[in-house]
Amino acid sequence: MSAIRPDARELHERLFTIDTHIDTPTASLMRENWDFGVRHDYATDRSQCDLPRMREGGVDALVFAVYVGQMGRSPEALRVAHERAVRCFERTHSVLRANATECGLALTAEDGLRLKAEGKRAIYLSTENAYSLGRDVGNVEKFHRLGVRMMGLTHMMNNDIADASTDPRGAEWGGLSPLGREVVAECNRLGMVLDASHASDDALRGLLEHSRAPVVLSHSGPRGACDHPRNVGDELLRELAAQGGVIQINALAVSLRDAPGNRRTAAIAEVLMKYRDRVISPETLAEEDRDYDVVCAAHPNPPAGFDDVIRHIEYAVDLLGIDHVGIGFDLDGGGGAFAGLRDVADYPKITEALLARGWSGEALAKLWGGNTLRVLRAVQGD
Repeated sequence: MSAIRPDARELHERLFTIDTHIDTPTASLMRENWDFGVRHDYATDRSQCDLPRMREGGVDALVFAVYVGQMGRSPEALRVAHERAVRCFERTHSVLRANATECGLALTAEDGLRLKAEGKRAIYLSTENAYSLGRDVGNVEKFHRLGVRMMGLTHMMNNDIADASTDPRGAEWGGLSPLGREVVAECNRLGMVLDASHASDDALRGLLEHSRAPVVLSHSGPRGACDHPRNVGDELLRELAAQGGVIQINALAVSLRDAPGNRRTAAIAEVLMKYRDRVISPETLAEEDRDYDVVCAAHPNPPAGFDDVIRHIEYAVDLLGIDHVGIGFDLDGGGGAFAGLRDVADYPKITEALLARGWSGEALAKLWGGNTLRVLRAVQGD
């Protein structure tokens, strides 16, 4: 374990800590013979989460995001994408069953607290990119039966649900599509948290207009701290907070620090555009990964780091108040991987740093879990 101040370590272990967005299902659990119950090392396999590191990091709960990268929107392409998501959910359930003495599926706020009391780690499930719903609103309930309690509307490209913040073609729907409004109503009915990370500003506005329950940004940042299209402006964040919502701060380098002239996000979007009409297959995914690696090498991340994460957290708290900010670092999906936040084992360093800056235990309890549990209870009518 890292050398953390004893008072910070003790407080961190007492708090209920949840990160609302981590890509472990897609990034690691789908790998052949990759064992969630064994400690891995970021330096050797680029993974950032497993059960031993959750214990080291005092992480009580994670929202495992099942992400399906967007390709074609033909009926066949949508069918394949949906089936890929279902397989990933099924694999995640299998992993949880295999590690039932150490962790469990959480469906409600109280499940998370109960599992912590039992000495286990709580795993919630979400969908990143509602592209995997296809055009069938009935799949919202199907995902709910699979344990999904958070629905992310988009990824980097517009889909049949909503517009994305980084699609180089601009808006397709002007926010939410007609199907998107149906999805919002169905999520409200079922008690699923709606997540606008990656969505366009107009899509978030539409979500705030149509949702009967608070919504979240599960892994986003304040645009006032870094002018990146994935981040959200002050005025819109205030509207989110006014309706009881929460922004969970991410740790993606390109959205942490202003980097004029950095084309990393735009270049990645250009790769996605190349595959916009393709059907997902192992061969196509391998080809896309090779293109992605070339682009990332040509357009490296800006030199963001741990201090930028703290700066974004405090900016959001100063803007919105402590009741509307949480943690969603986007690990296993590009977040962190720098000194001080290499993987989930480093999470106590956040508590230590904020204590050193004068934060109270009450404020840290809200940041690390209280705010997210409040939203989950409100959405589920508890």
